[in-house]
Amino acid sequence: MERTLAILKPDCVRKNLTGEVLARIQKAGFNVRALRQVQLSRAEAEGFYAVHHERPFFGELVAFMTSGPCVPMVLEKENAVADFRTLIGATDPAEAAEGTIRRDFADNKGQNIAHGSDSVENGRQEANYFFAEKELVSRGG
Repeated sequence: MERTLAILKPDCVRKNLTGEVLARIQKAGFNVRALRQVQLSRAEAEGFYAVHHERPFFGELVAFMTSGPCVPMVLEKENAVADFRTLIGATDPAEAAEGTIRRDFADNKGQNIAHGSDSVENGRQEANYFFAEKELVSRGG
């Protein structure tokens, strides 16, 4: 089984879409191994998005991710990384496919409802940023 990190971003929480988006994730066959709601500090957001430090949108991204609570979660299924990125759609909701999470709920490229890891290795590293291995639970029942 493959794991990926998903984050329901502050705009998702602010719009009260957390339950609806989570339901879509589960309907798509993902097993939620860990989930919590957090308020990221500036240092935490800068650390998580350090790979983008030199990019022009870094400051705006950090400000957005610290603007309200978000919901990181570890998802598991076969082909989790690619399947989750397909489920959420393109970064720019205007370019996202019909029926994707971003197309249906996101306002713009900067506030696009969800984060998804872009590789299996990043999925592991990003999951470890928010959750210890002992916090990951098996699917119940």
